[in-house]
Amino acid sequence: MGLFDFLRSEKKKQAAAEKAAATPTADYATTYADAVAATREAAERMAAAAPPKPAPAPPKAARAPHRPAAADHPPHTPTPASAAHKAVPAAPAPAAATGAVKRTYTVRAGDSLTSIALRELGNEARWRELYAMNRGVIGANPHLIHPGQVLTLPGRPPG
Repeated sequence: MGLFDFLRSEKKKQAAAEKAAATPTADYATTYADAVAATREAAERMAAAAPPKPAPAPPKAARAPHRPAAADHPPHTPTPASAAHKAVPAAPAPAAATGAVKRTYTVRAGDSLTSIALRELGNEARWRELYAMNRGVIGANPHLIHPGQVLTLPGRPPG
């Protein structure tokens, strides 16, 4: 038997000893049962020390009937893909109500809402406002606009 054979047999013996040590024994089962009992006792002590729960409230007799949504405003359930959970500012008042002239912009090749907001409104951060006003024209994806689309521009902020 050579030196390498001897080392290989020692490794096998060591691996077998580690495997035997890893198997659960009766002592393990006893320790586990003791831990379960201690946890149960601690939970019972905590429940006894906790203040009593209040009695449940009596059921309400009758709730007001649910009104259906108005025909011109269908209900909307936000989804992770919708922009409802993002900070999109509300669209400003229509131009007819403010007496201002309605401004429009026709999308050209290479345009984005950010570039249009910077060029026409003076601030690229107003792209969300631009999208909020033109959601019906643009669609669900604000990053996908097509040449030829006519967008309504919000008024310039005062100052």
